[in-house]
Amino acid sequence: MRFSLLACDYDGTLALHGRVSATTVAALERLLASGRKLVMVTGRELDELLGIFPQVHLFEWIVAENGALLYRPSNREVKLLAEPPPEAFVRSLRQQGVTPMSVGRAIVATWQPHENVVLQTIREQGLELQVIFNKGAVMVLPAGVNKATGLAAALKEMCLSPHEAVGVGDAENDHAFLSQCEFSAAVANALPSIKERADLVTVGDHGDGVQELIDRMIANDLADFEPRLLRHFLTIGSDDKGLDVRLSPYGPGILIAGPSGSGKSTTTTSFLERLAERHYQFCIIDPEGDYNALEFAITVGTSQIGPAVEEVLQVLAHPDQNAVVNMVGLRLGDRPAFFLKLLPQLLELRSRTNRPHWLIIDEAHHLLPATWEPGSLATQEALKCTALITVHPDQVHPAPLRAIGTILAVGGSPDETIERFCKSLAEPVPAPSGITLDAGEVLLWQRQVGATPLKVRVAPSRTERRRHTRKYAEGELPPDRSFYFRGPEGKLNLRAQNLMLFLQMADGVDDQTWLHHLQQGDYSRWFRDRIKDDSLAAEAEEIERTANLSPQQGRALIRQAVERRYTLPASAPVPIPDAGLPKDKSP
Repeated sequence: MRFSLLACDYDGTLALHGRVSATTVAALERLLASGRKLVMVTGRELDELLGIFPQVHLFEWIVAENGALLYRPSNREVKLLAEPPPEAFVRSLRQQGVTPMSVGRAIVATWQPHENVVLQTIREQGLELQVIFNKGAVMVLPAGVNKATGLAAALKEMCLSPHEAVGVGDAENDHAFLSQCEFSAAVANALPSIKERADLVTVGDHGDGVQELIDRMIANDLADFEPRLLRHFLTIGSDDKGLDVRLSPYGPGILIAGPSGSGKSTTTTSFLERLAERHYQFCIIDPEGDYNALEFAITVGTSQIGPAVEEVLQVLAHPDQNAVVNMVGLRLGDRPAFFLKLLPQLLELRSRTNRPHWLIIDEAHHLLPATWEPGSLATQEALKCTALITVHPDQVHPAPLRAIGTILAVGGSPDETIERFCKSLAEPVPAPSGITLDAGEVLLWQRQVGATPLKVRVAPSRTERRRHTRKYAEGELPPDRSFYFRGPEGKLNLRAQNLMLFLQMADGVDDQTWLHHLQQGDYSRWFRDRIKDDSLAAEAEEIERTANLSPQQGRALIRQAVERRYTLPASAPVPIPDAGLPKDKSP
């Protein structure tokens, strides 16, 4: 369910001449029976509303006084969101003959043409008050208070996001909260300015229009309106003509696939930034600690301590928080088991709240292998809005692959990546595009008949992802990213799962083994391809090319290069390498 909440204005929307019809009340009850929730957003004062609308209990929260007050019908709790009006202000209006006039807990309301007197009094008294109009009504509230701020407070109480909300209204003071909702509707009797900005204008007016909207929500969750919601689409990059390439934030899943070091993490980080900009909540499963430096997410787990399921759920309970599940602190063999424990909890959370809006699974071939047994919650619909990141799409279980709608292939053989995906699902393979990719480019293919692959330059990431993290120093890299001391005759098979173990083993292996790997360029190759540190790799290459270098000198130089990047505090000055480097270098 994409839309789990309906936010309704009262006068002119739900109500005609202040009253709600029995058929409209029945429609509200149908909406609740579908598992959705109701919030009323009205300019009326609370006591007045309670006197004319006996079915107030259908709503989880009432936003009254145009955003200045919250009321929970279930326990009659009242929360004032703004300061009461100044007594001197109210007294002055009465002395100037402003009538009719009502004074609520935070709002002062009258009618045109008294707006001129109201504005003049505000200026004379130097008050931080604002005037809001509503079809002839004149409402005075503290600055910054409106229906949008009131709805935001109600959503916070409910732990819901505006992305789950549909709003419906009719008048000027509804603009703010309708713009806040993911989907907006205007009843047929709404002002032209409201209709112009609405995603849907109902055929019926007042309560009949609300009934129409509710029936559409129940029927298909407003899925037929998706093409109209382009303002929510995420720009992932541009084509060769410079035109934006965008994807729906609520569509089929995404596969980001390609060889190691081909740009999967960079593409993923750019996608996460787009989600964060639009306040779509995400949870990224991070087996290797690649994303724990994201400034717009909370990382659960460290290089020494693995994450806990309860901690992840606590972070995601707040709609404005994103989660990075860092598994580096878990033993390599324990990571898939932890993920399979976490996944049902995430899918259950999604079934209740539609969040996290996106689930991103790195190293998907390890966490969702062909041997995985999907639970009852892991349906194709539940796995919608899931991004899989992998080197081997053909080793991922078919169930999550079937939820994929868009493939972003990176690296030197993008056509081959798409082919492997299609063969995994026994689907027709598109004709090879023959497209070659430069750095920062992906081959985008929509999984549908006749779709042509498109080269896309990924939107630049504004987050400089810190690759030099403790996971490389102390974590446990998988076997295919570890370093192996084998020696010139391949008699050894000493695995270094991280940089600290690498340095320890380097000190312990014999000189012949050390020099063999140095002369083969194995150290710089590992730093570049597996540790993904181009700077460290470049310095190691210089050391490897140095003539007449003794094993002891080589070990010392490599150790200095590693420790300078991975063990010194971030604020410490970087020393200039020398370590007795010989002056005569080979060409």
